[in-house]
Amino acid sequence: MTSCSCIVQEGQINSDIKRCLTNRLEDFAQQSFQSGLDISWTVIPQGRGFTAGKPSTASVVALTAPEPLDQDTRTSLLKELCDLWISEAKCSVDEVVGVIADPRA
Repeated sequence: MTSCSCIVQEGQINSDIKRCLTNRLEDFAQQSFQSGLDISWTVIPQGRGFTAGKPSTASVVALTAPEPLDQDTRTSLLKELCDLWISEAKCSVDEVVGVIADPRA
Protein backbone atom coordinates (compact mmCIF):
# COMPACT_ATOMS: atom_id res chain seq x y z
CA MET A 1 0.00 0.00 0.00
CA THR A 2 1.30 3.43 -0.96
CA SER A 3 0.66 6.21 1.52
CA CYS A 4 -0.30 9.68 0.34
CA SER A 5 -0.84 12.89 2.25
CA CYS A 6 -2.55 15.86 0.62
CA ILE A 7 -2.45 19.26 2.31
CA VAL A 8 -4.67 22.00 0.89
CA GLN A 9 -5.83 25.44 1.94
CA GLU A 10 -9.46 25.81 3.05
CA GLY A 11 -11.69 26.68 0.11
CA GLN A 12 -8.99 25.77 -2.40
CA ILE A 13 -10.67 22.70 -3.85
CA ASN A 14 -14.31 21.68 -3.81
CA SER A 15 -15.65 18.18 -3.22
CA ASP A 16 -15.81 17.37 -6.95
CA ILE A 17 -12.15 18.31 -7.47
CA LYS A 18 -11.17 16.38 -4.34
CA ARG A 19 -12.98 13.28 -5.60
CA CYS A 20 -11.33 13.62 -9.02
CA LEU A 21 -7.88 14.11 -7.45
CA THR A 22 -8.42 11.07 -5.23
CA ASN A 23 -9.32 8.92 -8.25
CA ARG A 24 -6.38 10.22 -10.30
CA LEU A 25 -3.96 9.66 -7.39
CA GLU A 26 -5.27 6.10 -6.93
CA ASP A 27 -4.69 5.46 -10.64
CA PHE A 28 -1.22 7.01 -10.38
CA ALA A 29 -0.27 4.71 -7.48
CA GLN A 30 -1.58 1.66 -9.30
CA GLN A 31 0.23 2.47 -12.55
CA SER A 32 3.46 3.70 -10.94
CA PHE A 33 3.84 1.28 -8.04
CA GLN A 34 1.30 -1.51 -8.73
CA SER A 35 -0.11 -0.59 -5.35
CA GLY A 36 -3.28 0.63 -3.73
CA LEU A 37 -3.35 4.06 -2.11
CA ASP A 38 -3.92 5.04 1.51
CA ILE A 39 -4.72 8.74 1.20
CA SER A 40 -5.25 11.36 3.89
CA TRP A 41 -6.40 14.94 3.43
CA THR A 42 -5.48 17.86 5.68
CA VAL A 43 -7.19 21.20 5.25
CA ILE A 44 -5.37 24.26 6.56
CA PRO A 45 -7.97 26.68 7.97
CA GLN A 46 -8.31 29.99 6.19
CA GLY A 47 -5.92 32.56 7.61
CA ARG A 48 -3.49 29.91 8.95
CA GLY A 49 -1.28 29.27 5.92
CA PHE A 50 1.04 31.93 4.52
CA THR A 51 3.66 32.22 1.80
CA ALA A 52 5.86 35.33 1.75
CA GLY A 53 3.51 37.02 4.22
CA LYS A 54 0.39 36.50 2.08
CA PRO A 55 -2.36 33.87 2.37
CA SER A 56 -1.04 30.67 0.82
CA THR A 57 -2.47 29.08 -2.29
CA ALA A 58 -0.04 26.17 -2.16
CA SER A 59 -0.90 22.48 -1.95
CA VAL A 60 1.33 19.60 -0.91
CA VAL A 61 0.93 16.09 -2.29
CA ALA A 62 3.35 13.65 -0.70
CA LEU A 63 3.61 9.93 -1.46
CA THR A 64 5.86 7.24 -0.05
CA ALA A 65 7.04 4.80 -2.68
CA PRO A 66 6.92 1.11 -1.72
CA GLU A 67 10.60 0.73 -2.65
CA PRO A 68 13.57 3.08 -3.20
CA LEU A 69 13.58 4.90 -6.53
CA ASP A 70 16.49 5.90 -8.74
CA GLN A 71 16.72 9.62 -9.54
CA ASP A 72 15.50 9.37 -13.15
CA THR A 73 12.40 7.40 -12.12
CA ARG A 74 11.68 9.79 -9.23
CA THR A 75 12.02 12.83 -11.53
CA SER A 76 9.67 11.35 -14.12
CA LEU A 77 7.08 10.34 -11.51
CA LEU A 78 7.23 13.73 -9.79
CA LYS A 79 6.55 15.49 -13.09
CA GLU A 80 3.57 13.20 -13.73
CA LEU A 81 2.29 13.69 -10.17
CA CYS A 82 2.53 17.48 -10.31
CA ASP A 83 1.02 17.61 -13.81
CA LEU A 84 -2.03 15.63 -12.70
CA TRP A 85 -2.48 17.87 -9.65
CA ILE A 86 -2.13 21.06 -11.74
CA SER A 87 -4.61 19.71 -14.29
CA GLU A 88 -7.31 18.85 -11.76
CA ALA A 89 -6.78 21.59 -9.15
CA LYS A 90 -6.42 24.29 -11.83
CA CYS A 91 -3.33 25.73 -10.17
CA SER A 92 0.10 26.76 -11.37
CA VAL A 93 3.32 24.81 -10.98
CA ASP A 94 4.31 27.35 -8.30
CA GLU A 95 1.31 26.32 -6.20
CA VAL A 96 2.04 22.61 -5.81
CA VAL A 97 4.75 20.86 -3.84
CA GLY A 98 5.13 17.25 -4.95
CA VAL A 99 7.03 14.67 -2.91
CA ILE A 100 7.75 11.01 -3.60
CA ALA A 101 9.80 9.71 -0.71
CA ASP A 102 11.58 6.40 -0.39
CA PRO A 103 10.20 4.05 2.27
CA ARG A 104 11.67 4.34 5.74
CA ALA A 105 14.31 1.76 6.53
